Amino acid sequence: MRGSRGAPVTVRELVFRYTAFAAIATLVNLGTQRLVLAFGTDALFYAAAVAAGTLTGLVVKYILDKRWIFGDMQTGFKAHGRKFTLYTVMGVFTTAIFWSSETAFWFIWKTDLMREVGAIAGLAVGYFVKYQLDRRFVFSSAQLATDGSDS
Repeated sequence: MRGSRGAPVTVRELVFRYTAFAAIATLVNLGTQRLVLAFGTDALFYAAAVAAGTLTGLVVKYILDKRWIFGDMQTGFKAHGRKFTLYTVMGVFTTAIFWSSETAFWFIWKTDLMREVGAIAGLAVGYFVKYQLDRRFVFSSAQLATDGSDS
């Protein structure tokens, strides 16, 4: 992938972008959860909050990753549909990591703060694993060009 001046993106810049996009998707996810949990906190609302947060975070992360991480410039419903489906499938395993961590923290401490700490920890591990899967299986045809340096 090339930067704004046509030069290859450095490994450091790629890591920065991926981390920033993960943070953005995490904030969208947790913000959506808080919005849903404002209507109730029983098990049904909790499940709805986790599902809605996961979906909104997934869509935001896909849009950012496709263009800015993997340099995929394909357009059209067919290209997006296939890649988004693969992107989502790769996310099933990593979502299990996230949900397990968030839920474990909730059951142990029973506070919103610790639930969110568990969510952040699970998302961090999950995003690391997801990058590896996406690079290999989803965006394998996109050329992720770095200049080989990490400066």
